[in-house]
Amino acid sequence: MIQGLATLLLFQSLGEAIAQLTDAPVPGPVMGLVALLAVLLLRQRRGKPVWAALAQAADGLLAHLSIFFIPAAVGVMLYWEPLAREGLSWVIALLASTVAAIAITAWFLRHRLGDEGDESAPDGPQPP
Repeated sequence: MIQGLATLLLFQSLGEAIAQLTDAPVPGPVMGLVALLAVLLLRQRRGKPVWAALAQAADGLLAHLSIFFIPAAVGVMLYWEPLAREGLSWVIALLASTVAAIAITAWFLRHRLGDEGDESAPDGPQPP
């Protein structure tokens, strides 16, 4: 597990370094995850298995994922006044963006799948 955590930290540090050197608008940890994904895909193509230590470290982090919500809860408590003052506009923005994302995804899938996704088609096999 230590080797897996060290690998994750190494790629996060690599991503941070790339983000700092290139002044990219993408956060360093995201760039590190993309680099890790590329390495894992290259290893898989060569027939080498995915690192077991990395999977073990990821499973350990996912088992305690709820701990990562503590800073968000502290932030809500710390900034309660502005949140209470502007909360309605935040809720409206969240709902509108969620509805828009679902609608755009549905539209894209409808056009991408064409007749395959047509709900008006009868179910079951068709007689010849």
